[in-house]
Amino acid sequence: MLILLPPSEGKTPAAAGAPVDPSSLWLPSLTAARTRVLKKLVSLCARSSARSIADSLAVLGLSEGQRGEVARNAGLLTAPAGVASGIYTGVLYEALNPGDLPPAARRWLGESAVVFSGLWGAVRLGDRIPAYRCSIGVTLPTIGGLTAYWKKALRPALDEAAAGTPVLDLRSGAYAAMWAPAENAAAVKVLHERIVDGVARRSVVSHFNKATKGRLVRALAAEGAAPGSVDELVTALRDLKFTVEERPGPTGQPRQLEVIVTEL
Repeated sequence: MLILLPPSEGKTPAAAGAPVDPSSLWLPSLTAARTRVLKKLVSLCARSSARSIADSLAVLGLSEGQRGEVARNAGLLTAPAGVASGIYTGVLYEALNPGDLPPAARRWLGESAVVFSGLWGAVRLGDRIPAYRCSIGVTLPTIGGLTAYWKKALRPALDEAAAGTPVLDLRSGAYAAMWAPAENAAAVKVLHERIVDGVARRSVVSHFNKATKGRLVRALAAEGAAPGSVDELVTALRDLKFTVEERPGPTGQPRQLEVIVTEL
């Protein structure tokens, strides 16, 4: 089973450790593609003139108050690397809380979860990476838009990795565009249901959407779920007390699942 996750915007730098080795990351066939983006990002952010820093902020979609992110990117080649499960620390990862899982559940998570990244393409939670700032919406000089770049680079490797196993897609739209599973896949949307004037109404709530997805992955990991198909995955989620409904989707696309929550 593969579980596709977005990265977190916020990241916690590793306190110590050797620098990242792109060849050691999951799917080593992506080493050249990763190294190219890494070096271009470092080169962009290492420029020190006021005009260059302003340009780097604009390219990365950052504000003047986020200059420290540019400086951090400039040092990525020598920065300490830590396991990705500790580097990504946004809402989804706080709810997932991988460090608090039993050893067997952590192993399951390390074999199942894949984090999509504008810098690395896709990594496992056990891969060692430094904290960085580079969203998938960035366009880097000479490389171009990262969505198109990774879409081309990822497909051969991920098509092979996903063959014969169900895929649960929990990514946001921008990261979902990097690679689309060809078959045996389901995409999840989290909806909050509340009663308004006696009528059930459902809406997407961003913060709790992420938290629910983190709890969902944590529950699957704790259970050691091993579904062989999307149907078995849906059954596993319902057995874990998640309310799951399916909506019709386009033929040949991932099945559309809605997880309904009534409490935030």
